[in-house]
Amino acid sequence: MTLIAPDPASSDVAVPGAVAQKGAVAHAGTVTPVGGPVEALLSAVDVRLRRQVRITPDPHETIALDRDALTIVYVIEGAAHTRCGDKPTSLARGDALLTPGRVPMSVKTDPGSRILVSTLTLMPHAAHVANALPDVALVRDFAHHEPAAAALASQVGVDLTALPVDAAQIEASGRAGDAVICRMMANTVLASVIRAWAAHGCAPAGWPVRTSDPFLEKVVEAIHADPGRDWSVEGLASVGAMSRTVFAERFRAAFGTSPASYVTEVRIRAAQDRLVLGCLVSEISRDLGYSSDEGFSRAFRRRTGQTPTAWREARTA
Repeated sequence: MTLIAPDPASSDVAVPGAVAQKGAVAHAGTVTPVGGPVEALLSAVDVRLRRQVRITPDPHETIALDRDALTIVYVIEGAAHTRCGDKPTSLARGDALLTPGRVPMSVKTDPGSRILVSTLTLMPHAAHVANALPDVALVRDFAHHEPAAAALASQVGVDLTALPVDAAQIEASGRAGDAVICRMMANTVLASVIRAWAAHGCAPAGWPVRTSDPFLEKVVEAIHADPGRDWSVEGLASVGAMSRTVFAERFRAAFGTSPASYVTEVRIRAAQDRLVLGCLVSEISRDLGYSSDEGFSRAFRRRTGQTPTAWREARTA
């Protein structure tokens, strides 16, 4: 399924739910409101970098995008041409394309074009993000919809456009913390592409759903609505109208993690949001259902590698 967020000049009208068949292409000119579910999905975005490069490909070269990985292609200069199966699509300067790698895709460029190719792997607790995405999401004029993220996309990654590439010089120029900063930038660009597609495209009615199982979706909605509740596996199974055993098996099959681990991840994400807003650690600990500040700090550190205070200081320095 290919879903396209259009150029601002498009006059087509969005028809909610119009895209339902694989291979369909949607065009829209209106802005689709986004709400809680979209924000919840964006807040779950968490990736590690496989490869992130800015390149000027040989026009005769065909670049095969990685399978089973998220890939962002952003056109910095010139034009690019992608092929998904037998369906070709052209990208102009400022356009962005996102694919979760479920289908084979390739890219070619016009002479003199520069593109960013960012290949990402979702962290285990964020694997459900890919499930909510179409096979291909194309955002026309991403640079207009998300100018800050587009500016970032034109600068991130290893610059391989200046040849010959001196690998030793690139390695020597690295600084402490580069991996962390690059990962944060990749998260920002990815979330911005998803947001631009959701806000200016033609997402199916009810998007995003985290799973095709309506009973599990109900459970996940309950967790995100009240992460501080004392959730037990039995309690979550009850919300989904399942037995404890059946629920645990279906949840792990859908999300790749246990219900308890998922609850913890949602809590830590909520804690990070509140830390950025300046909330007290003790207040966050209490609101998110921890029996003590020490217990909250231990859980936070296991997930992030830092104490809540150190995590906040690192982001406000």
